[in-house]
Amino acid sequence: MISLTPDALSAAKTILATAKTPAEGLRIQVEAGGCSGFQYKMELETASREGDEVVDADGVKIFIDDISADHLRGMTVDFVSSLERSGFVYENPNATAQCGCGKSFA
Repeated sequence: MISLTPDALSAAKTILATAKTPAEGLRIQVEAGGCSGFQYKMELETASREGDEVVDADGVKIFIDDISADHLRGMTVDFVSSLERSGFVYENPNATAQCGCGKSFA
């Protein structure tokens, strides 16, 4: 379904360990918006919801709702930290177009 690179796993584990409120994992979903039609959304999640697919990525739970699942299937999440940008980067084989920021796709 979704895979996380070692850098993304490390960042996710740090985020979960230092969260102000306890979280069970991360929710990754797709919503309408952005400059290419869809945008990625990632947030802390306390529990799975009905219809969720739950991916265990080396101890990090990723929650994906049934509407987002087809858009995210086969995606790799990386984490980069450079002078130009820092944050999660989505490599999605289902995207036919992507904006310059990498957070929006078609």
